[in-house]
Amino acid sequence: MADAGTSTALAQRGRNAKKPPLLLLWERSQRSPWVASVQFAAFAALLLWLAMLGAEQMGYLWQWYNIPQHFFREVDGEWIMGPLVKGLLVTLQIAAWCIILTLAAGLVTALLRMSDSLTGSALATGYLELVRNTPLLVQLYLFYFVISPILGVDRFWTGIICLTFYEATFVAEIIRAGIISVDRGQWEAADAGGLTRRDAYRYVILPQAVPLMLPPLTGQIINLIKHSAIVSVIAVTDLTTEGRNLIADTFMSFEVWFTVAGVYLVMTVSLSFFVTWLEHKIKVRT
Repeated sequence: MADAGTSTALAQRGRNAKKPPLLLLWERSQRSPWVASVQFAAFAALLLWLAMLGAEQMGYLWQWYNIPQHFFREVDGEWIMGPLVKGLLVTLQIAAWCIILTLAAGLVTALLRMSDSLTGSALATGYLELVRNTPLLVQLYLFYFVISPILGVDRFWTGIICLTFYEATFVAEIIRAGIISVDRGQWEAADAGGLTRRDAYRYVILPQAVPLMLPPLTGQIINLIKHSAIVSVIAVTDLTTEGRNLIADTFMSFEVWFTVAGVYLVMTVSLSFFVTWLEHKIKVRT
């Protein structure tokens, strides 16, 4: 193993020796997290400059000093939550419930599709094809105007159920791909050990499949958080709805939308960092 590693390192060093120094420097810089951070900051600064330039040409007057009071404000010595914080809390509630329900529904759908039951497999396949090939907005209207009145569900849970119904189709395929990627020999080892199919999933297959699922699942959960803004069309008072109401009251379109976008960015980037840390912990333990 040491000889193979040494040979690989020597071969890589030989290939690098043939490359121009500037190309080598460029390739190394692209792998640096600091370079990636600088590139992102430069891109964000460019977008901000373009927005400010457009606003200046429109004769727009910036009012950033009014934004903090819409997060928290002091009234008679007491700190009161502003509309943006209230909307953020609703968005976090929606995201939390949707993540839990989506992962559960996605796992059940994936297992049904992979099962030996023709009925279960057909139902799972039909559900996946129907939901993934129709727009989320149309599904939300169907849930709100048709299914919600029949079941007597309020708009908050209507949004959660609809988002779960939609996002679970993508999560199911991610979970199915992760399970399929586990070597067939692991199934045979579980059978040889006398494990039932349920115990094989629990103790052998899923522990190996989960690390493979984490990166695509993270991307899908981030999409779920961003897609949660669509519940504003049925007047759920989430962050986007509060932002729209705030713009109607103050006419601070640029400031409010930049702030709302920044809050969503903080949520999604924080989730990405958490999952990266979790992946590292899992790799260390295995």
